[in-house]
Amino acid sequence: MSVRSDWSLDLQLERVLEVAVHPEVKEALVSAREHMNRGSGGHRRGGKALARMLEEIRRRAADAREWQVVRLIQDSLDYAEGRILQPDFNERYRLFQDGARNENLREFAGNMLWNTFRFIAMSSREYATVHPEAGVDDLIAHFGSLSEDARFLDAPEDCPGRYRVLRGRAEMAAWLERVLRDRVDIEDPEEAARRIATSPKAVALLAADAEGQMVLRAAELQRRAADLEALRKVVEDATASEHAIQRALEGQHWIFGGRFVGEAAHRRLVPGDEVDIPLIRGDGALHVVELKRAASLPGPLVKKYRGSWVPTAQVHNAVGQAVNYLVGLDENRHRLREELGIETRRASAMVLIGHPSVQPSVPEESINEALRTLNTHVNRVEVLTYKELVDNAERSLGSTPSV
Repeated sequence: MSVRSDWSLDLQLERVLEVAVHPEVKEALVSAREHMNRGSGGHRRGGKALARMLEEIRRRAADAREWQVVRLIQDSLDYAEGRILQPDFNERYRLFQDGARNENLREFAGNMLWNTFRFIAMSSREYATVHPEAGVDDLIAHFGSLSEDARFLDAPEDCPGRYRVLRGRAEMAAWLERVLRDRVDIEDPEEAARRIATSPKAVALLAADAEGQMVLRAAELQRRAADLEALRKVVEDATASEHAIQRALEGQHWIFGGRFVGEAAHRRLVPGDEVDIPLIRGDGALHVVELKRAASLPGPLVKKYRGSWVPTAQVHNAVGQAVNYLVGLDENRHRLREELGIETRRASAMVLIGHPSVQPSVPEESINEALRTLNTHVNRVEVLTYKELVDNAERSLGSTPSV
């Protein structure tokens, strides 16, 4: 992933420097700006080195409890790594026009909204005429489907200046994107899928192959099995760090089960806290995954108490950390819903910790049973070992878990 470094980022870091108080935070900010401005030919330097420097600034600011700087630097990172677009970044910090709002952007946004609402009104009348028995839910579903197909707008050659939305292309494109991603060396599979989906000849060729979809689904299962095997090797490694586990789990939300539809783009949701993996459930609610060490966990998972196996203090501490995340999400639920569109009222959490190999003298079933008993007494938090997670994912692929 490329790291962007430009004038907008430099100006924003200058603003952050004005806010920072602690000398170590200021020193790190100055170093980052000096790094950016050492590029040759008037170009600014970016790369992974800049991303690491921004992460170091964020860490120092958190240690100094300068939460405003932490928030600003997270925006710097999001912009540098492409999660915030430049017009939004410039507008948010008023980097140009002497602090005045960009009127061109305002007029453009206004015209877009005007055209959008006008189109919605016209389409609603047409839909109501054709489907007089339809209710509100039917109309909402119609526009949801229409919005997906609108991404694949077509410009017919025989009608200059006119555009058309052909229904059903969104589903075809989504299928093609999944086919191309991670299996064919195409730099942008989504763009390739869009081009194929809007090509009548390509669609006709694909539609003519009745067995093609079955073959491609098998290839998807094969890719998932390979990813799962790579994850198993990491969690069984007695030297693997939490960061290594997080890298192995990135983009693999399917491993956690079918109730999750994806990952949230933001990990820093409340001041001072950054969740490891923010999943989105099918009902739109957030599910926080807290990662601890696996086979490299220092100390046992369970201990004997009055003849029974019970979780140790480090398991309870991890659960307490997850509960604190949920409390913070509850306290900030209105802001998160308005700013990020994330529902946290029904948020839940999962703690992944340890591996049976940490305690070879204790039967694996005894460890799992102790954690399941804990789960029945803790509201909104579930505790699993990494081996149980991987075994469950392996079963979902129709394989037999490794012993």
